Amino acid sequence: MNILQKEFRHIFRDYRTLLIIIGMPFAQTLIFGYAISTDIRYAPVAVLDYSHDVETARLRSRLFASGYFRDAGEVYNNDGIEQAFRRGTVKMVVVFGDDFARRLQTGQGVSLQLIADASEANTAHLLTGYAQAIVATFLHERMAEGGYTATGIAPEITMRYNPAMQSAYTFVPGIICLLLMLISCIMTSVSIAREKELGTMEALLASPLRPTQIIIGKVLPYLVIAFVIGLLILAIGALVFHIPVRGNLFLLLGECLLFILLALSIGILISTLTRTQQTAMMVSMFAMFLPTLLLSGFIYPVENMPWPLQWLSAAMPPRWFIIIIKTIMLKGGGLQHCAKETLILAAMTFVFLSLSIRNFNVRLK
Repeated sequence: MNILQKEFRHIFRDYRTLLIIIGMPFAQTLIFGYAISTDIRYAPVAVLDYSHDVETARLRSRLFASGYFRDAGEVYNNDGIEQAFRRGTVKMVVVFGDDFARRLQTGQGVSLQLIADASEANTAHLLTGYAQAIVATFLHERMAEGGYTATGIAPEITMRYNPAMQSAYTFVPGIICLLLMLISCIMTSVSIAREKELGTMEALLASPLRPTQIIIGKVLPYLVIAFVIGLLILAIGALVFHIPVRGNLFLLLGECLLFILLALSIGILISTLTRTQQTAMMVSMFAMFLPTLLLSGFIYPVENMPWPLQWLSAAMPPRWFIIIIKTIMLKGGGLQHCAKETLILAAMTFVFLSLSIRNFNVRLK
C-alpha cells in the first residue's frame, strides 16, 4: 500500500508527465474525431463563364449552394486558371462554353468543363464526382421543366498536374515533409536530451566552446543527413514513380534546407524544455509528428476540419512546406507563387531559433 501511494504521489508531482498522460489522449481523440474525414466541404472553386446567361447562373448557384464548394470568384482566361492553381487559391475551375442556354434548350450539347487540381488526387476525384452529380440533378430538373434532352450536358473532366491520378504525386511530397521533420526535430531533441541525461553535457559546458558552437556541432550532422535523405526521396520519386520536378530544382532544395533548419530549431527548443530522452521523444511525437500526419493537409484536406483545427493547422510548419513542395514540384511554380509560405517558414525559423538559443543559454547558467 505504501508503494502504491508513493507511485501515485510521484506521478502527480511530475506535472510534465501528467500533462502528457492526460493531455495526449484528450487531444488525439479530438483531432482524430474532427480531422480524419475524406469528405469535402466548401472547397474553393472558380468559374470561367463565356456565356453569362440565365442557365449558367442557375447551375452556378446550384453548385455553390450544395455546401461542397465555395465561390472563389471568376477567372477570365486559361492563364488565369493556371495562375489560380499555382497560387493554390482554387481546387477546381468550372468552365461554361459559349451559348450555354441556347444549346441546352435546342439539345445541341453544351460545353461544360471541370478542371481540377490533381496534385491532391483524392480531393480532385471527390470534387469532380460531386460536381457531376449536381450537374446530373440540374439536368433532370431542367428536362422536367422545359423538355430538354438528356444529352444536353456532358461535362469534360480535366485533371491538371496529375492526369493519371497517381497517388504517389500526393504521398511523395508528404513523405519528404514527414521524414525531414522526423530526422531533424525528433532526433535532434533526443540527441541533446541524451547528453543531459547521461551527464556528458557538463563536459561540454566546461569546455571553452560557446553555447552557439555546441548547438551547431550537435545539429549539423542531422542537417546533412536530413538533406541527403531529401535528395534520396526526390531521386526515388523521379526514377521509380516518375514524379517530375517542373519548377526550379535549386529553389526546391533551398526550401528543403529552410524547413530542415526550422525543424532543427524546434528540436533544440524541445530539448531545452525536457530532461530525459523519453520525455523529449514523447513531446516531439505529440508536438510535431502527429500534427504532420493529421493537420498538415498531407492525408486529410484542411478544408474539412473545423475552424479551431484549421487555425491550429496554420501554426504547423508542415502545412506550409507541403504547399511549397507541390507548388514547385508538380505545378512548376516559382518563388512568387509560394512567397507567402516561404515567409511564414522563415519567420517561424527565426522565432524558434531565437527561443532555442535563449533557452539554451539560460539552461547553461
